[in-house]
Amino acid sequence: MQKNNSITIKPRKGVLSIDLRELWRYKELLWSLALKEIRVRYKQTLIGGVWAILQPFLTMVVFTIFFGQMIKIPSDNIPYAVFSYSGLLLWTLFSNGLTLASSSTIVNQQLISKIYFPRVIIPTSTTIVGLIDYIIAFLIIFGIMFYYEFTPSAMIFLLPITVFFTWMLITGLGFFFSALNVKYRDVRYVIPFITRTLIFVTPVIYPISISGNFKWLLIINPMTGLIEAHRAMILGHQPIDWQLLTISIILTIIIFFTGLIYFKRTERYFADII
Repeated sequence: MQKNNSITIKPRKGVLSIDLRELWRYKELLWSLALKEIRVRYKQTLIGGVWAILQPFLTMVVFTIFFGQMIKIPSDNIPYAVFSYSGLLLWTLFSNGLTLASSSTIVNQQLISKIYFPRVIIPTSTTIVGLIDYIIAFLIIFGIMFYYEFTPSAMIFLLPITVFFTWMLITGLGFFFSALNVKYRDVRYVIPFITRTLIFVTPVIYPISISGNFKWLLIINPMTGLIEAHRAMILGHQPIDWQLLTISIILTIIIFFTGLIYFKRTERYFADII
């Protein structure tokens, strides 16, 4: 009698159904996809990796001219260029990472339809590119602070906290929107609009202290506590608002697992409708 050596791959049962050992076995695929994203992003470009610096820097210049000099938005007695760039660093990480992650399943649709691997690897791998951009762009803030004769805060070593939870927020939203994008292809066009709008309810170009009666609207935005803490860790112009940061971290964790649950519940249909 001939033995049947075929293997049937079925989705794991459970709410999260995450096999950590399986994810570890596919760690090389994770890094391969991340490296592919980096190559695709900078291959055949005129300025290459310099764009990681130019994007937040040029945005800071525009914001400084219009919001800092023309409209004269308060900046907690910090030079507006330093104030805005310290917020734009984290915001650029968030907006770029979310855009890449939300379209990741469509970009890799041939890979999804042909071979098996943990699908969560795809949106996760795209978020690594943003972390590299953040590190490159972060070095520029020392030059800006030196120009304005501003000394970095001793709390700067706490920055990995805000960067990690920002990455976690990006990944959670990336899980949700990348899964949604498989069924509704116009999602990738909505994401840039969302990020452009969301910046105005996030203390990037203004301090939370001027929000007044609309402070509650900023508080329910998880990026608010992260950016406020990020700025305080770099500049030391005010104590870290640990209560606000804790609220943002709790919201981030909720969003991460909500996005993961939605992704895991819908991934079984990816290959059929992608």
